[in-house]
Parts: sequence; structure tokens; C-alpha cells
Amino acid sequence: MTGGGVPDADAARGGEARAGVPLRVVSYNIHTQRDDTAALAAVVRAAAPDVVIVQEGPRRFRWRQKTAALAESFGLVVGAGGLPSLGNLLLTSLRVRVRASRCQRYPLTPGRHMRGAAYAECEVPGARFLLAGSHLSTDPAERPAQAAAFKRELAAATLPVIAGADLNEGPDGPAWRTVAEGLTDSAVAADRADRCTYSCTDPRRRIDALFVDPRITVVDYDVVDTPQTRRASDHFPVLVDLLLPATD
Repeated sequence: MTGGGVPDADAARGGEARAGVPLRVVSYNIHTQRDDTAALAAVVRAAAPDVVIVQEGPRRFRWRQKTAALAESFGLVVGAGGLPSLGNLLLTSLRVRVRASRCQRYPLTPGRHMRGAAYAECEVPGARFLLAGSHLSTDPAERPAQAAAFKRELAAATLPVIAGADLNEGPDGPAWRTVAEGLTDSAVAADRADRCTYSCTDPRRRIDALFVDPRITVVDYDVVDTPQTRRASDHFPVLVDLLLPATD
């Protein structure tokens, strides 16, 4: 997946020959769909993901209808999230079955935006996992407590965790370190931590991450930087191919 393009889905899923169950994940801050929505839909459809972890999804008036329309534009279905998780959204292909879901809201700091997270216990043929997504505050004083709340949920999981987030800080930040503890940073595992995710007009920061349970193998990782992704949002999508541990 190197080079910023979207690879052929079947070719990238060549990991099936290795031990484990393949899963393709996209984590994407979609900028509340304020940019080119046709490009946004085309980017996700071209990636052909099994799951998409969305930040800045619909969270206000008519959020259910808007969430369903967004999922349909991607060729996916709604797994969890929306207004109850303050715009964090988990979308899945029909290959993925959601067994249970829940939402979390972080404590509100007066004068700030409320933030939260979405969780879904998922199953694909041969494997189960916990999918999680969050979007932390732009305020550095507020982020550590939100990161700790998110981390408590991840640490309590018994299933292998896949967590995507816009952390609004880089790997040297305290909130990032809190969430990353005990998990694999998929960019680091793929030796591509130099790929910046924000902003599309001036890519100079890696503030979007996908963390996975150490039992999960990172097969490939990319930050998709194309003319289309530059029109679709102010963040680049993170695209990762994984191998999940097979269910006993």
C-alpha cells in the first residue's frame, strides 16, 4: 500500500495465506462532511474496507438519517455510534456481524465541546474483535482525562482490540501515550510512522492513529494521499490491513 494510492483489495488481502483472519480497516476524520462528499464516498469505496472508524460523523439534527445515508454512500452499514457517542461512528461491511455495541461520553468541560467514543463487539468468519473509535479534544488540558477514560474501556476488553482515533496530538503527547500503552501502533509496526495524516493542505502532523492488540498482525499500512483524498476531508484516511487471531 505504499505510495499513497488505494491498492486492489484482494491483492492486499493476500495475508490470507498467512496465519490469521484478514481484516481491512479505515480510520477517517471526515470533517463533518463539509468537503467534497462525492470524493469522500469514492475514497472509501475504492479502499473496500471491512470496517470504517469515523470521526466527525453526524451528531445533530436528523443524525440517524444522515448516518444511514453516509454508510450507504460508502457501501456499508451502521454498526454503532452517532449522536450518543458525539459523532464517532463505526461502519461495517456485510462480512462483519456486530454482536453488541455501546457508546461513551466523556465529562464535559464547561465551554468546550462534549466528546465521546463508540464500541462494537464484532465477528467475522473465524475471528472476533472489539472495534473502538474516539476523537479527543483540541484542548491539551482536556485530552489526558479523555484518553484515560478511553483507555479504561480498551484495557477492560477481553476481545482483541482495534482502536482508531483522532488524538489531536502526536506520538510524543501524553494522551497518545496513554491510549497506546500495551497496544501496537500500526504505523510503527509497518515502519511508516513518518506518514503525516493532517492536514491535507499542509501534511506535517500524525494525529490520527490505529492501535491494535499485540495478538493482531499488521500486514500493511498507508495514509492515502491522493488528489481525491485532498478534496474529501481535511484529514487523510488511515488504511490498514490486519490479520486477526483465529477463534479457538
